[in-house]
Amino acid sequence: MSETTVTATPNSYEVITSREFNATKDKVFEAYTNPELFVQLMGPSVLSMKIESMDTVPGGKWRYVSTDPTGAEYGFHGVYHDVIKDERIVQTFEFEGVPGHVSFNVIRFDETDGKTTVTSTAVFETIADRDGMVSTGMESGARESFERLATLLAE
Repeated sequence: MSETTVTATPNSYEVITSREFNATKDKVFEAYTNPELFVQLMGPSVLSMKIESMDTVPGGKWRYVSTDPTGAEYGFHGVYHDVIKDERIVQTFEFEGVPGHVSFNVIRFDETDGKTTVTSTAVFETIADRDGMVSTGMESGARESFERLATLLAE
Protein backbone atom coordinates (compact mmCIF):
# COMPACT_ATOMS: atom_id res chain seq x y z
CA MET A 1 0.00 0.00 0.00
CA SER A 2 1.28 3.46 -0.91
CA GLU A 3 2.06 5.99 1.77
CA THR A 4 1.13 9.66 1.63
CA THR A 5 4.07 12.04 1.69
CA VAL A 6 3.68 15.62 2.89
CA THR A 7 6.67 17.89 2.38
CA ALA A 8 6.84 21.34 3.94
CA THR A 9 10.49 22.31 3.66
CA PRO A 10 11.50 25.02 6.17
CA ASN A 11 11.65 28.54 4.69
CA SER A 12 9.70 27.44 1.62
CA TYR A 13 6.43 28.84 0.31
CA GLU A 14 4.96 25.47 -0.63
CA VAL A 15 3.55 22.23 0.68
CA ILE A 16 3.71 19.17 -1.58
CA THR A 17 1.45 16.20 -0.89
CA SER A 18 1.69 13.01 -2.94
CA ARG A 19 0.41 9.46 -3.05
CA GLU A 20 0.03 6.62 -5.54
CA PHE A 21 -3.41 5.01 -5.92
CA ASN A 22 -4.33 1.66 -7.40
CA ALA A 23 -6.63 3.17 -10.03
CA THR A 24 -6.46 4.75 -13.46
CA LYS A 25 -6.19 8.52 -13.62
CA ASP A 26 -9.65 8.93 -15.16
CA LYS A 27 -11.19 7.40 -12.02
CA VAL A 28 -9.02 9.47 -9.69
CA PHE A 29 -9.71 12.66 -11.65
CA GLU A 30 -13.45 12.00 -11.48
CA ALA A 31 -13.26 11.74 -7.69
CA TYR A 32 -11.87 15.29 -7.66
CA THR A 33 -14.43 16.73 -10.09
CA ASN A 34 -17.67 14.87 -9.28
CA PRO A 35 -19.37 16.54 -6.27
CA GLU A 36 -21.00 13.27 -5.15
CA LEU A 37 -17.57 11.62 -4.92
CA PHE A 38 -15.63 14.67 -3.71
CA VAL A 39 -17.69 14.94 -0.49
CA GLN A 40 -16.70 11.35 0.32
CA LEU A 41 -12.96 12.01 0.18
CA MET A 42 -12.15 15.56 1.23
CA GLY A 43 -11.15 16.33 4.80
CA PRO A 44 -11.46 14.47 8.09
CA SER A 45 -14.27 11.91 8.29
CA VAL A 46 -15.62 13.52 11.51
CA LEU A 47 -16.76 16.45 9.36
CA SER A 48 -19.68 16.43 6.98
CA MET A 49 -19.38 18.45 3.79
CA LYS A 50 -21.87 20.37 1.70
CA ILE A 51 -20.78 21.60 -1.72
CA GLU A 52 -22.37 24.92 -2.59
CA SER A 53 -20.67 25.28 -5.98
CA MET A 54 -18.22 23.24 -8.03
CA ASP A 55 -17.93 24.55 -11.57
CA THR A 56 -14.84 22.65 -12.75
CA VAL A 57 -13.98 24.79 -15.78
CA PRO A 58 -11.38 27.55 -16.13
CA GLY A 59 -12.83 30.58 -14.33
CA GLY A 60 -15.37 28.43 -12.49
CA LYS A 61 -15.88 28.92 -8.79
CA TRP A 62 -16.03 26.37 -6.04
CA ARG A 63 -17.16 26.56 -2.41
CA TYR A 64 -17.81 23.98 0.24
CA VAL A 65 -18.68 24.06 3.91
CA SER A 66 -17.54 21.42 6.38
CA THR A 67 -19.53 20.95 9.60
CA ASP A 68 -18.18 19.36 12.77
CA PRO A 69 -20.26 17.26 15.22
CA THR A 70 -21.06 20.37 17.34
CA GLY A 71 -22.50 22.18 14.31
CA ALA A 72 -19.57 24.57 13.80
CA GLU A 73 -19.08 25.35 10.12
CA TYR A 74 -15.85 25.90 8.19
CA GLY A 75 -16.07 27.44 4.72
CA PHE A 76 -13.56 27.14 1.89
CA HIS A 77 -13.65 28.63 -1.59
CA GLY A 78 -11.63 29.34 -4.69
CA VAL A 79 -11.51 29.64 -8.45
CA TYR A 80 -10.45 27.06 -11.02
CA HIS A 81 -7.76 28.55 -13.28
CA ASP A 82 -7.10 25.50 -15.42
CA VAL A 83 -8.77 22.09 -15.65
CA ILE A 84 -7.32 19.53 -18.05
CA LYS A 85 -9.29 16.29 -17.88
CA ASP A 86 -7.35 13.42 -16.31
CA GLU A 87 -4.17 15.54 -16.16
CA ARG A 88 -4.30 18.62 -13.94
CA ILE A 89 -6.40 20.99 -11.84
CA VAL A 90 -5.11 24.48 -11.05
CA GLN A 91 -7.08 26.46 -8.48
CA THR A 92 -6.94 28.94 -5.67
CA PHE A 93 -7.82 27.87 -2.13
CA GLU A 94 -8.94 30.06 0.76
CA PHE A 95 -10.09 29.08 4.25
CA GLU A 96 -12.82 31.55 5.15
CA GLY A 97 -11.89 31.36 8.84
CA VAL A 98 -8.67 33.22 7.98
CA PRO A 99 -9.58 35.37 4.96
CA GLY A 100 -6.94 36.93 2.77
CA HIS A 101 -4.51 34.02 2.92
CA VAL A 102 -4.98 32.43 -0.48
CA SER A 103 -2.88 29.57 -1.81
CA PHE A 104 -2.37 28.61 -5.44
CA ASN A 105 -2.78 24.85 -5.86
CA VAL A 106 -1.77 22.55 -8.70
CA ILE A 107 -3.05 18.97 -8.56
CA ARG A 108 -1.45 16.59 -11.05
CA PHE A 109 -2.59 13.09 -12.03
CA ASP A 110 0.17 10.87 -13.45
CA GLU A 111 -0.56 7.26 -14.43
CA THR A 112 1.91 4.40 -14.81
CA ASP A 113 0.82 0.78 -15.31
CA GLY A 114 -2.75 1.47 -14.18
CA LYS A 115 -1.70 3.25 -10.97
CA THR A 116 -2.08 7.00 -10.53
CA THR A 117 0.08 9.32 -8.51
CA VAL A 118 -1.66 12.46 -7.29
CA THR A 119 0.72 15.30 -6.49
CA SER A 120 -0.76 18.43 -4.96
CA THR A 121 1.46 21.50 -4.71
CA ALA A 122 0.10 24.40 -2.66
CA VAL A 123 2.03 27.66 -2.94
CA PHE A 124 1.42 30.40 -0.39
CA GLU A 125 2.05 34.14 -0.64
CA THR A 126 4.29 34.13 2.43
CA ILE A 127 6.17 31.58 4.48
CA ALA A 128 4.10 32.70 7.48
CA ASP A 129 0.89 31.87 5.57
CA ARG A 130 2.29 28.46 4.68
CA ASP A 131 3.36 27.79 8.27
CA GLY A 132 -0.04 28.98 9.54
CA MET A 133 -1.87 26.54 7.27
CA VAL A 134 0.45 23.69 8.28
CA SER A 135 -0.25 24.47 11.95
CA THR A 136 -4.01 24.00 11.44
CA GLY A 137 -3.59 20.26 10.93
CA MET A 138 -3.24 20.40 7.16
CA GLU A 139 -0.96 17.34 7.12
CA SER A 140 -3.30 15.07 9.05
CA GLY A 141 -6.25 16.28 6.98
CA ALA A 142 -4.37 15.57 3.75
CA ARG A 143 -3.38 12.11 4.93
CA GLU A 144 -6.94 11.26 5.93
CA SER A 145 -8.33 12.61 2.65
CA PHE A 146 -5.94 10.39 0.68
CA GLU A 147 -6.93 7.39 2.86
CA ARG A 148 -10.58 8.12 2.15
CA LEU A 149 -9.79 8.42 -1.58
CA ALA A 150 -8.00 5.05 -1.56
CA THR A 151 -11.04 3.45 0.09
CA LEU A 152 -13.43 5.11 -2.39
CA LEU A 153 -11.38 3.92 -5.37
CA ALA A 154 -11.28 0.37 -4.02
CA GLU A 155 -15.10 0.17 -3.95
